[in-house]
Amino acid sequence: MTPLKRLFGDGFRVFFLSAGLFAFLAMAVWEGYLLIQALGGVLDLPTAAPPHLWHAHEMIFGYGSAALGGFLLTAVPNWTGAKSAPHRFIAVAAGLWLAGRLAVWTSGALPPALVAVLDLAFVPVLASNLLTQLIKRPKPQQMITMAILTTFWVANLMVHLEWTGLTSDTAWAGLRAGLLTLGAMIMVLGGRVTPGFTKNAMVQSGREHGLPVNPMPLAAVAIAAALTQPLGYLLGAPETWLAPFALIAGVAGLARVALWRGLWTRDKPILWTLHLSYALNALGFLTLGLANLGLTTDLAALHLLGIGGVGGMTLAIMSRATLGHTGRALIAPKPVALAYALVPLSALARCIGAELPAFHTPAVLTAGALWLAAFGLFTAALWPVFWGPRAARAPAKAAPT
Repeated sequence: MTPLKRLFGDGFRVFFLSAGLFAFLAMAVWEGYLLIQALGGVLDLPTAAPPHLWHAHEMIFGYGSAALGGFLLTAVPNWTGAKSAPHRFIAVAAGLWLAGRLAVWTSGALPPALVAVLDLAFVPVLASNLLTQLIKRPKPQQMITMAILTTFWVANLMVHLEWTGLTSDTAWAGLRAGLLTLGAMIMVLGGRVTPGFTKNAMVQSGREHGLPVNPMPLAAVAIAAALTQPLGYLLGAPETWLAPFALIAGVAGLARVALWRGLWTRDKPILWTLHLSYALNALGFLTLGLANLGLTTDLAALHLLGIGGVGGMTLAIMSRATLGHTGRALIAPKPVALAYALVPLSALARCIGAELPAFHTPAVLTAGALWLAAFGLFTAALWPVFWGPRAARAPAKAAPT
């Protein structure tokens, strides 16, 4: 099998590689734009939307959709026992995702309706493939991912409705709803894999007591409260109404992760990054609730959730799934382990920039540099794994995604 055919043989290969490359390239453009501005220069981007909106949209719906695509194309067959998507479907889906990125990037020279069609095409095609598998063995905890994926698509539609001139004030709500949908997805999926993977590792080490505890009532509260946030923004609910539910989501999420024996993972980067990312995601919801009550800045909350929660958890899952599903040991290579540490530092720097105006520019540039380093390390370290064959013999049995 050629490396190119192998790349399209598994959803995680092409989409996680694309996510890593795009996270690096899109941030490099944004970092360069900010740096030139800080030096007093001017840089015109070929986008129809202002640069800050392009940055927000592409990190949410560009990077986020690639990470989601790779995860779901890998996880759903494991959940259902169905065959993985064929090479041709994965190649077409990847092409649609790339077409969306190119359309948004060159949107200044394209009709807005064409940009919308190209950018909105990927998620429905992905969802249709997943749905054909899930309906064969439907389970509520798995079907909820389809509802969340639909919410994610509608959020992007809201952005394009304004960009095409059909509405006048929906892009802001769509961007927030898109980010918060990813945060809610982490509440669901991160709340499943983090205690599960930790428990598996503890049992394999011989530990029989003091295992992670994951009470379903607490999980239901955290997930339900988190889901109110994107739905609330899509429906135009006042932020003061949404604030209590964001606070509940954050507190419940932090309570959950406190029961998962995170300290046991301190010498296992591939595990502690899951715990830390889930905690930062929950803290992002908590901080957003405070911001909507006027007690802190929403920029800090959104970047804490976006960088620390979404960025950290997707990096953790992408690296773990790539190693496990290619027959490699579930031990993070040193560059990837370093990347795990850089992402929360990036979130911290960006929050400092939001909370302390005097340090805004250096803090934001530092956050971008840390993000670039993290995803550069991830992509470079796993590059040969994405393109290469499955390991002849797995050093350790890979836990299912």
